[in-house]
Amino acid sequence: MSSHAPPARTHLLIASLCLLGLLSTTGASLPYPILAPLFAGDVGNGLSAFLGLPPKLLLGIALMVNPLGLLIGSAVLGAVSDRLGRRRILLATAIGAAAGHALTAAALVAESYPLFLLARFVTGLLEGNGAIMRAMVVERVEGPLRNHALSWLNGAFHLGWLVGPLLAGFTVGVSITLPFTIAAGALLVGALLAASALERGTAAAKAGERWWRVARERHAFTLLRHAPLRTLFSVHFAYACGVAAFYEFFPLWLVDVGGYAVREIAFVNMGMCALMTGAALFAGRASSTEPRRRASIQAGLAALSILAVGFGSLGVGLAAIVLFGLPHAYYNATVQGWAADQFAGYGQGAVMGLLSTTFCLANIVMALAGGALALVDTRIVLVLGGALALWAALAMRNWSRRAVSVAAQAVELR
Repeated sequence: MSSHAPPARTHLLIASLCLLGLLSTTGASLPYPILAPLFAGDVGNGLSAFLGLPPKLLLGIALMVNPLGLLIGSAVLGAVSDRLGRRRILLATAIGAAAGHALTAAALVAESYPLFLLARFVTGLLEGNGAIMRAMVVERVEGPLRNHALSWLNGAFHLGWLVGPLLAGFTVGVSITLPFTIAAGALLVGALLAASALERGTAAAKAGERWWRVARERHAFTLLRHAPLRTLFSVHFAYACGVAAFYEFFPLWLVDVGGYAVREIAFVNMGMCALMTGAALFAGRASSTEPRRRASIQAGLAALSILAVGFGSLGVGLAAIVLFGLPHAYYNATVQGWAADQFAGYGQGAVMGLLSTTFCLANIVMALAGGALALVDTRIVLVLGGALALWAALAMRNWSRRAVSVAAQAVELR
């Protein structure tokens, strides 16, 4: 399936998808500054007293259910949209995620912990629609603009992780439900704007085909039956684990090494997200360097940044945290663009879903492994993350060398 719109329509498409991407990750990141005081604060409530369980255990479960939903959604939604149509699935998930935010607000009012978990899981599941957005860009934008558009979409996702906590911080003082109400309304507006901008695709379900059957039989992990995609998964998973170790534990490193509080950590995160978002505006530029070789350089620079935090002083670590955003933004643009070209025959939704799912899985793995290692020393987690990202860089470089060698031999045989 491929259709290319006129330039004006194309730019409207890109803008609509970037807006939805921004609103999606804004909603996903919204609860993080809210949940810790809610469960670990001095004032008791029905959420933190559920079944008499320890509040920190309840907090951990509450933090886990949204990424778990995101993992499942990333694995299946892209593949479902390959068969049932991008537009209808994207709009349905956006509206459903808005309903999930409204349900979260209702759970907070009712102080119902099971309802809160359900709301966060469903919201995460439906916000796993990033693969659909990337697939739409790949299929409907042509030429050099496509890689730029993918990079801009990544920038919108990155910006959402900055906007969400800021929105929560500015509005939660009025009402604990207000941030979620705003997120729900904004997503509905975004879905309405997208509905007018997105043309109807040509994909349609076969007679008797149901979405749950497609999800079961064509989820992203079915691509691992193919050797090149297994290689991509293993390399990208190692890199994603390194990034997850960095994302999840540099705030704890700032507390351990610098005694930073929430506000100072937020400012450091703002600097990193701002650089990452800015870099994403330019990361899609064409290059004559083989994509996997280019990605290996970018992954290597990201790995050095992570290792600099693990081994460095507070000043060195602060600089490395902010600068990490630069190579990471370029790596994402390079790998996504190359995968879209290389594996288009497997379905763009499934391919983009595999990349998204890999990152979600890495976050869960490193949260578990890093939590245990951090009991010894947070720096161990960061050094492990840097080592994994460095291995990914070397593996990507070797993969590029083998591919170039095979291509050269094929030319000689001709």
